[in-house]
Amino acid sequence: MMRVHRIAISLPNTGALARRRHTLYIRSAIIVFILFAFLQFHVINYDSSDSGPSDSTNYSTAAILQMVPPVFHKYLTGKSRNATHAQNGTLFSAEGPRPANISEILRMIHRYNELQTVLNEDIYGPLQNDSVIIVVQVHKRITYLRHLIVSLAQARDISRTLLVFSHDYYDDDINDLVQSIDFCKVMQIFYPFSIQTHPNEFPGSDPDDCPRDIKKEQALLRKCNNALHPDLYGHYREAKFTQTKHHWWWKANRVFDQLEVTKYHTGMVVFLEEDHYVAEDFLHILELMFRKSQELCPKCNILSLGTYLKTFNYYTYNKKVEVTPWVSSKHNMGMAFNRTTWYEVVRCARHFCEYDDYNWDWSLQHVSQQCLKEKLHVMVVKGPRVFHIGECGVHHKKSNCESNEVISKVQQVLKVARSSQQLFPRSISLTQTSVIKKTNLRKGNGGWGDQRDHLLCLNITFVGR
Repeated sequence: MMRVHRIAISLPNTGALARRRHTLYIRSAIIVFILFAFLQFHVINYDSSDSGPSDSTNYSTAAILQMVPPVFHKYLTGKSRNATHAQNGTLFSAEGPRPANISEILRMIHRYNELQTVLNEDIYGPLQNDSVIIVVQVHKRITYLRHLIVSLAQARDISRTLLVFSHDYYDDDINDLVQSIDFCKVMQIFYPFSIQTHPNEFPGSDPDDCPRDIKKEQALLRKCNNALHPDLYGHYREAKFTQTKHHWWWKANRVFDQLEVTKYHTGMVVFLEEDHYVAEDFLHILELMFRKSQELCPKCNILSLGTYLKTFNYYTYNKKVEVTPWVSSKHNMGMAFNRTTWYEVVRCARHFCEYDDYNWDWSLQHVSQQCLKEKLHVMVVKGPRVFHIGECGVHHKKSNCESNEVISKVQQVLKVARSSQQLFPRSISLTQTSVIKKTNLRKGNGGWGDQRDHLLCLNITFVGR
């Protein structure tokens, strides 16, 4: 049988192949557009001030609770104490502790600070030298604190950390909440020179102190306590503003230099506040930043896990970091540093304590500019892992201090990031940093002209190394 050899012959070009290619290009373009639109839809904006009254999103407490795993609901609810005796015998009312109990509060504060008890150490073992220590500065905004604790509870590797709560207000409800934490080692320290325990004397408000807005000439005639020392704007001290800087300085000295449990610690210390909220991968990101810091930024001595961007996109920034000189107003949230950096800062105590600014972060900026041999430089995440949820505090008062809207938006941010697998990146990369203009020396905000504040701050400084 004769075999027939088939010869491939080119068919005439009918345009079908070109049409198929054109269709494929169109489909690809549509898919890319849809993906881009989806990602842009999830550009994050969690600043409640940008939301109009027509926003119909459910920001109720029940909706927020739904976003929290049931096992952690216990941190969001608490028993009320209405003018009843607390467990330690301190009498509390709606206005806070009665003056007769100040001596009892001081006794309890002294006892906590002396014992230095580490809760849950029997479960999670002793602190390792390179473990992460998380220090939370707490006043009395328990609603925010509850949500911070819930966020910490959901963080991966939180069980390896030591969580230190530094209080400047003694409150049994807050103590009960902190002592109920069971997901890591916990410690409480108490600032011993608070307004609460010194309501009618320095560092609280002494009746003989000069009123804030009195003129110096009038103050000298009145012979009020601090007449000679108004701040650089001519105002006299306000105790409620000076306390925060004192507390920050005290807790840093306490954690690095005075606690037995941290005596040999060489790892990172993360500084948070009661109205912060963390992503579940914040410790993972911190570890990546620490490991890559020598390669990406050898001069960086601070790592920052939070930014004040109102809008951002995790798809773009989930693993991006930036290096820049440390700026107090941009890089003071979720900042972390180790003992080496602290020793450089504490040697400049006089610059910190005598700078006429009641803000600890502006004072730290002054230290960097005026005293440190190597100025503070920071590696900061572009996609934040620490969020600010506080709507009300010392400087800001709003009608709704529950902050449900901001908390709910942060929860949604992290839900989207989690579902789109933008958390827990395997590596981090350095984004192109714009040229940084030379930071000019800034005039302080005042509020810190009183010599008594200078001396208290210097006396807080630990010099026993």
